[in-house]
Amino acid sequence: MRIADVLRNKGSEVATISATSTVSELVAEMADHNIGAMVVTDASGGILGIVSERDVVRRLNDHGPDILQAPLTRIMTTDVVTCGPEDSVERLTVVMTERRIRHIPVVAADRMVGIVSIGDMVKSRISQLEQEQEHLESYITRG
Repeated sequence: MRIADVLRNKGSEVATISATSTVSELVAEMADHNIGAMVVTDASGGILGIVSERDVVRRLNDHGPDILQAPLTRIMTTDVVTCGPEDSVERLTVVMTERRIRHIPVVAADRMVGIVSIGDMVKSRISQLEQEQEHLESYITRG
């Protein structure tokens, strides 16, 4: 299965936020969208970074509540791992597991076309296993 198949099922909407936003504004946006990470973009939609709930919690622990008024650039990850629509779910699952990444933007032709999470990868793999089981059961019962 490819990442394009995952996006076809889940949609391609990506919640983004400006690098000039504060950590407090990020927290409010993530709560409003009920999401665990946001892609930080420039004015033209280019990816500058990504920031997750984990980033916020760790920086709160390190710097205290004053970090909430800081710009996102102080806490965001700038070395963003991306993937393409043609990448396989299996390969991306390995990358996410090995690098301990929960969210990866999907990029095609230098444009962000979606985002996938580790939950999306697990859901996709479960669906694939269920289909394989159905095929095997059908094969066995037909003789």
